Amino acid sequence: MFGPLNISLAPYVKSSRTLTKWITPIANWYANASGYRKYGFKYDDLLVEERDDVQRALTRLTVREKYDRAYRLKRASQASVLHTPLPKEQWTTPAEDVRYLKPHVLEVVKEDTERQMWDTVGVKKN
Repeated sequence: MFGPLNISLAPYVKSSRTLTKWITPIANWYANASGYRKYGFKYDDLLVEERDDVQRALTRLTVREKYDRAYRLKRASQASVLHTPLPKEQWTTPAEDVRYLKPHVLEVVKEDTERQMWDTVGVKKN
């Protein structure tokens, strides 16, 4: 229910076919209404970069992923300066909007949790 990125009901919704059938159209509408796809962003481009786990996850991206992310940010900044979204053919489609950074963030959080566990282990002498 609580993840490293925020509160999520996704596991519960995915476990129920009825909920999935009802929630998926609403989720797609919300993603389109939020407008980030009109500027060419992917969802993970919107994560707050000031968080330590996101910072460390960004260093684990491949060179190509880093380049693509920088390009999307620059292109969206230019569109914002011009006060117009990108042309419709340049919008991010739902099929292209994959979570490329989330696996890295989850891995960093898992490592931090494991490190904290090992740092707090008590040692008893016999």
